[in-house]
Amino acid sequence: MEKYNLIEYFLSHGYREATSEPSARSPVLPNGRLDESGVPLHFHRQEFSNELRSMTQLENIRNFAIIAHIDHGKSTLADRLIQTTGGLTDREMKEQVLDSMELERERGITIKANSVRLNYQANDGQDYVLNLIDTPGHVDFAYEVSRSLSACEGSLLLVDASQGVEAQTLANVYLALENDHEIIPVLNKVDLPAAEPQRIQQQIEDVIGLDASEAIEVSGKTGAGVPEVLEAVVSKIPAPSGDGTGSLKALLVDSWYDVYLGVIILVRVVDGHIKKGMKIRMMGSGGSYEVDRVGVFTPHRTEVAQLHAGELGFITAGMKTVGDSSVGDTITDDRRPANEPLPGFKPSVPVVFCGLYPSESADFDNLRESLAKLALNDASFQFETESSAALGFGFRCGFLGLLHLEIVQERLSREFDLDLVTTAPSVVYRLHLTDGTIMDMHNPVDMPDVQRIEYIEEPWIKATILVPDEHLGPVLKLCEERRGVQLDMTYMNNRAVVVYKLPLAEVVFDFYDRLKSISRGYASFDYQVDGYEEGNLVKVSILINGEPVDALAIMVHKDKSESRGRDLCIRLKELIPRQLFKIAVQAAIGGKVIARETISAMRKDVTAKCYGGDATRKRKLLEKQKAGKKRMRNIGNVDIPQSAFLAALKMSDD
Repeated sequence: MEKYNLIEYFLSHGYREATSEPSARSPVLPNGRLDESGVPLHFHRQEFSNELRSMTQLENIRNFAIIAHIDHGKSTLADRLIQTTGGLTDREMKEQVLDSMELERERGITIKANSVRLNYQANDGQDYVLNLIDTPGHVDFAYEVSRSLSACEGSLLLVDASQGVEAQTLANVYLALENDHEIIPVLNKVDLPAAEPQRIQQQIEDVIGLDASEAIEVSGKTGAGVPEVLEAVVSKIPAPSGDGTGSLKALLVDSWYDVYLGVIILVRVVDGHIKKGMKIRMMGSGGSYEVDRVGVFTPHRTEVAQLHAGELGFITAGMKTVGDSSVGDTITDDRRPANEPLPGFKPSVPVVFCGLYPSESADFDNLRESLAKLALNDASFQFETESSAALGFGFRCGFLGLLHLEIVQERLSREFDLDLVTTAPSVVYRLHLTDGTIMDMHNPVDMPDVQRIEYIEEPWIKATILVPDEHLGPVLKLCEERRGVQLDMTYMNNRAVVVYKLPLAEVVFDFYDRLKSISRGYASFDYQVDGYEEGNLVKVSILINGEPVDALAIMVHKDKSESRGRDLCIRLKELIPRQLFKIAVQAAIGGKVIARETISAMRKDVTAKCYGGDATRKRKLLEKQKAGKKRMRNIGNVDIPQSAFLAALKMSDD
């Protein structure tokens, strides 16, 4: 860095000048320049050396992520990297140390990407700062992966040495390449008896096209090969680029709500630096705040003096409301702002929508606050207010898949102690009306009169399925049943790579579960939205006791409407408890009933007290009971349990 630029940097950052002669405490900078009156500029020696040391540190920083398919060992390898570099002592170590959420530990999956800063002394004797991000593997959390990769310069591509390349492996590699990452292939679980490192190396080269001749063989369980991984990170992943003397420009990678600290923001500093007491501005929202805390995760939350260009860490700035921070926004210095913001992220597009309603109407405000806090922590989750005749006021929520929906519902229940009613999920349909307008329909209840609709379009996806040969037949049959169109099929060794075009509505519910079931868990699946196509779709309404229940309305293909309606009526008959009167469960398209089931009434034995005597006594009691049941049927309410609202998801194809 040029001396002139250093002087400009210190002057612009408010370091004090001295017009007296140089002293031991305040020396002139080497080759320093004079001001207009010919007086040298001086700076405090300690401040100068600290700043100079932090600027030269850029070459010794490495930012990288671990990417892989589900269950290929990302979190376990992250544990070994933390342990090897001394981030935690053996006493502090535990399995999946970066999976801080209780739900992640229970399910054994990573839901949120987590970062950690590690100090490592390489074989060349230099000290390096390694910023590691552990990412999720499931397709429903792909947006979490893409945001994490934008904060890094390289990736460790983790492949199970026994399972090989899977669908999500490919998807994550493409995300890494889009971010211009240096990719290091790593073969995990080489200690397993079924491991075939040489075959998997060849598979990586054939399927992905990466040179895997120098792929590192590791065991996340035993720690074998971990030192080689650390050396590869230092030698192969490039150092971050950035201007340490420029205006602050930092990317808001993630944010979450803390009860004590308010909004905590994960940032990647691109240019300049950020320190406590500094006034920052959000370039997107325009809000200005004073920084309260600056820190890094080691993985403990550790405060530091400042974060410099190329570094990853967190800040708090007294943000009270969740709307103050938006993922992808650019943070800059309020006094010396950057000229233009960073590119940020593409907004996530929800593919599944469902209604969330509080079981008690008094909890509505609590639910709204809870959803806002959760949306701050999960940028791919979206919600807006809606109302239902059956359920009252609630929210229409958008998710990236059914697992995402399940996780959000579970987190609301655990973290915010909410009791919720969930409606049947649906996708976004595009309605072309006779007056030429186009309407996006998130909820089947919002469907206008069929006379006003010219045609309906539904979203389709391009799905990539990797499956062993012996399970190929049932997988192809499943795709055909779901109205799939085969685009491509190739082979690699004893596995088939099948590419299908499928309607999203047929996939988001139980397709993944069925796929895993018929392939005994060996098939892997990844998809991307591929536009809209016209479909012969109808709305199936469910009537309970003659009253339509809007929360149970579903959109289906006309050819499957009768079977779906019948299945749903049968399932509801099992789930709705019997009342003191008969309950008719009907499925209807418009005014035409296509299926019906009757829940028989509970019957009290009113003639039990009649011992002998005239038969008319018994008949009178039975007639009185019959009249009472008829009256009750007209005014009685039917309580539908929560499980009934989710019954639409679990319909069997058998």
